[in-house]
Amino acid sequence: MTSFRTLDDLGDLTGKVALVRVDLNLPMQDGAVTDDTRVRASAPTILELAAKGAKVLLLAHFGRPKGERVSTMSVSMTLDAVQAVLGKEVMFVPEVAGPVVAQAIGILRAGDIAMLENTRFWKGEEKNDPELARAIAENGDIYVNDAFSAAHRAHASTEGLAHLLPAYAGRSMEAELKALEAALGKPVRPVAAVVGGAKVSSKLDVLTHLVTQVDHLIIGGGMANTFLAAKGVDVGKSLCEHDLADTARGILAAAEKSGCTVHLPYDVVVAKEFAANPPSLRTCNVHEVAADEMILDVGSQAVEALADVLKTCRTLVWNGPLGAFETQPFDAATVALARSAAALSKEGALVSVAGGGDTVAALNHAGVAGDFSYISTAGGAFLEWMEGKELPGVKALETA
Repeated sequence: MTSFRTLDDLGDLTGKVALVRVDLNLPMQDGAVTDDTRVRASAPTILELAAKGAKVLLLAHFGRPKGERVSTMSVSMTLDAVQAVLGKEVMFVPEVAGPVVAQAIGILRAGDIAMLENTRFWKGEEKNDPELARAIAENGDIYVNDAFSAAHRAHASTEGLAHLLPAYAGRSMEAELKALEAALGKPVRPVAAVVGGAKVSSKLDVLTHLVTQVDHLIIGGGMANTFLAAKGVDVGKSLCEHDLADTARGILAAAEKSGCTVHLPYDVVVAKEFAANPPSLRTCNVHEVAADEMILDVGSQAVEALADVLKTCRTLVWNGPLGAFETQPFDAATVALARSAAALSKEGALVSVAGGGDTVAALNHAGVAGDFSYISTAGGAFLEWMEGKELPGVKALETA
């Protein structure tokens, strides 16, 4: 396990200032936060630092203001939601550095919490400008990163600060890194990966990396059609990237070389139009798809076989749905396989780690999100980790 300091390495922090990078890039509707999952993820870190006597200053971005002050992108829009989750009053400070922040720190008592303005209002944030990082660091004693979802960005508040102050992983970051280490770092074998989604092009690097890391690669969603077509199967008018046939064949060849078994559907659910419960709905062998039909889900026989594969595995990484799960009945395969994985995880036979927006939605839809070993709410960072890339925000904590 890569070594990084956690909150366990901190004693009494009375009077000390903790700069804490959190994720407050929350979905909003009509001026109100519609989902506070990310706030709840960081709440244990914030409250633990406050309990240790620190003055806690929250750093976060909100939207893409591109280095300008945009009133509708002030992080203060999330203030009510943050206060509701923490059950404490939070002071809002309209700056990230300088005398205004210093003055706020003077007002705060030990254990108090303040939220600094959107880090992306400053051009230096996304450029990882050392001057901005230094200016922010001047008001802090320690730096805690609890925003894994922003760890794939080398920004002043995610990477730069970690080199200027004693740096620690918050509880959410710590849990994420431990889960990822268990899934692909030093996993218990055999390892299976489920990769779904519409396009191979969006997950090329993921697939290329995974075939060298896992024992079983289960490909679903629209991207399975591209692989089937590359193997000479006529996929009718299914969503398919025919121009990536050579790439798909290359990935299959690499898998064979590494001893990774690739699982593609052999029975599929097809229809002539993409709509809920269409009259033309039928299940057939992949070689029987008509020219005017499209593949919209994996068939029940293939799903049963995949569930049997999972029973032989000890570790599972999941990203993306197997079919067009937002529209019934094309959610059936995703729901069935997710339930099999959840049951195995629950009885301790499988360590299951899932991540990515669609994936979280699909597992919630299947009613099993709580039974997976770990669910990452990070989108881009989770994908880059699956691609085997180094995440700057994580790397900075290691070297800190």
